[in-house]
Amino acid sequence: MMTRRLLLFPAALALVAGTPQLFAAPPSGASPVIGRWDITVRNPGGGTSPSWLDIQLSGRSTLVGYYVGRGGSVRPISRIHQQGDRIHFSVPVQWEEPDRDLTFEARLADGKLVGKHTDQNGKQFEWTGVRAPALRPEGEPRWGTPIELFNGKDLSGWRPRHTGRQHGWKVENGMLRNLKPGVDLVTTDTFGDFKVHAEFRYPKGSNSGLYLRGRYEAQIEDNYGRPPESHLIGGIYGFLTPRINAAKPAGEWQTYDVTLVGRYVTVVLNGQEVIDRQEIPGITGGALDSNEGEPGPIMLQGDHGPIDFRKVTLTPALNTAAN
Repeated sequence: MMTRRLLLFPAALALVAGTPQLFAAPPSGASPVIGRWDITVRNPGGGTSPSWLDIQLSGRSTLVGYYVGRGGSVRPISRIHQQGDRIHFSVPVQWEEPDRDLTFEARLADGKLVGKHTDQNGKQFEWTGVRAPALRPEGEPRWGTPIELFNGKDLSGWRPRHTGRQHGWKVENGMLRNLKPGVDLVTTDTFGDFKVHAEFRYPKGSNSGLYLRGRYEAQIEDNYGRPPESHLIGGIYGFLTPRINAAKPAGEWQTYDVTLVGRYVTVVLNGQEVIDRQEIPGITGGALDSNEGEPGPIMLQGDHGPIDFRKVTLTPALNTAAN
C-alpha cells in the first residue's frame, strides 16, 4: 500500500522559542479540557468509530462546545459542566428515535480525555480523546505528479469500506458508477496534502460526497438553485459554507477541484471558488477515523444515492524539506 506523507507547515505565529506548536492546547491558567479532541469510540460489538469534541470558554468560566458523532453533522453543546478533572454534558440527537439526548462523562488522564457516553437507547460506549493537531500551513507546497485514481477500466486501487454489504459500484463505459447505493468506496493508497480533481454527475435528488483523507466531506448533493449552506453542495459538511451555490442541474457533468493543506481547504465547484483557504475544525460525520494527524484515503460516499464519476485525479504535495 502506498502512503503519501502528511506535510506540516507550522505557521510563524505558532512558533515558540523556535519550536513548532503542532497541537492545540488551552492558554495558561485556563481549564485543561479546553480545546479540540479527536475521539475513538470502542463499540460494544467490537471495532471502533470516530467522534470529535470541541470545548470552548464562553465568558469567564462557562464551558460550551461542539460535537460530531459517527454520523450526521456537528451539534452544539449548550453547557459543559466541570468538577475538578471531570466533565459531563449532553448532546441533542439529530434523527435517531427515541428523541432522547445523548449523555457524556469524561475525566482527564495523562493528557487524554477518557470517558463514556450513553446513547438514546441506553447503550453505553467507552471512548478516549486525544488533542487534535493544529496542522497550520505556512506558504505553498510544491506539487508532484498527478495520479489518476480511477483508470477508466476497473476498480483497481479501490476497495469497499465494508465487506458483507451491498456493493453497487462498477465500471461501465469508462465511468465509475454507483448504481445500487450501499457502501462507500475507498482508495487503497493514503495521502497527506494534495489537490484532487473530480468530474461527476448525479440524477435528480441524489446525494453523495467526496471525503478528504477519509475524514472531511465535501458535500455532493442535488441542490441546484438553493441558497448556499454548509450541508449542501460545495460545503464542508456542517462546518464550512460556500460563498455561492455554483451547482449545475442534476444530470449535467460537474467538477470539484479541492486543495487540502494541513486542515486548510480551498474548494472550487464548476470553476468557481466557493471556499478559500478556510480551516476545517474537525472530522465530519461518516469519517473513517479521527486520526487527523495521519495521511488518509479518498473516499466516495456510496450509501446515500447513485452517482457517476468519469475522472478522479490527485496531485500530492511534495516534502520540500527533503528535496
